[in-house]
Amino acid sequence: MKTAAHYLLLCAIAVVCVFPFWWTLVTALSTEGNIFAYPPTFWPKAPSLDNFTEVFNTLPMWSFFRNSVFIAACTVFWKLLLCSAAAYPLARIQFKGRKLVFGLILATLVLPSEVNFLVNFITVTKLSLVDTYAGVILPNVVNAVAILLLKQAFEEIPQDLIDAARVDGASEWIIFSRIMLPLIAPWLATVGILTAVEAWNEYIWPSIVMSKPDEFPLSVGVLYLRGTFGSSTRVIAAGTVLTILPTLAAFLFTQRFFMRGMDGAVK
Repeated sequence: MKTAAHYLLLCAIAVVCVFPFWWTLVTALSTEGNIFAYPPTFWPKAPSLDNFTEVFNTLPMWSFFRNSVFIAACTVFWKLLLCSAAAYPLARIQFKGRKLVFGLILATLVLPSEVNFLVNFITVTKLSLVDTYAGVILPNVVNAVAILLLKQAFEEIPQDLIDAARVDGASEWIIFSRIMLPLIAPWLATVGILTAVEAWNEYIWPSIVMSKPDEFPLSVGVLYLRGTFGSSTRVIAAGTVLTILPTLAAFLFTQRFFMRGMDGAVK
């Protein structure tokens, strides 16, 4: 009975999470006469791809897509490199003030990301990075959550393995790059997936930094549908689905790495 209640609760949560996307997909596939039909249907009687065609005919979607892929890939690469380089000494190297540094990093978790927008924009402006991909990427390449996850991953590795490498004459860089990083691959995959999804869906910061439409990522560019098709809910829904599908597909293909990393993170 208890197990059945758990499954019912999980099913209810799944419905709540999936329904918004499902309804958006139904709207995107609907014709003008079906969208406001009563009673509402959970699948259009005559599904149509015309709304998606309209989106591609009106906006440079492939350009937006390439921009988003580039921004997400660069953000993932630099975040994995910098956060792992920060997490390793916090986990395995004894130095004065280590606990203080880690405490300061954790303290940033209580601050919403919007608090940093003004400081980041001033910094980006001073560095002449406005209207550049670097201006979008750099403020997002380090965060406390990634450092915390990777620090815990490094702490899971037996100390004897590190001591043996040091006895053999390996430098800290060799230990870090050749031994530790391959052993925490599931955690790196988890951080990479979370970072990719976050970078792909980021809207506020790119819209602040970027002003040239040909450099917009997909999350910003698709908002042009609101101005062009202010009364066409179907076309806006189609653009939204096109924005969501890449991250959904990527997660489905990489979920086993994500789950392995999360399992290790909660041990």
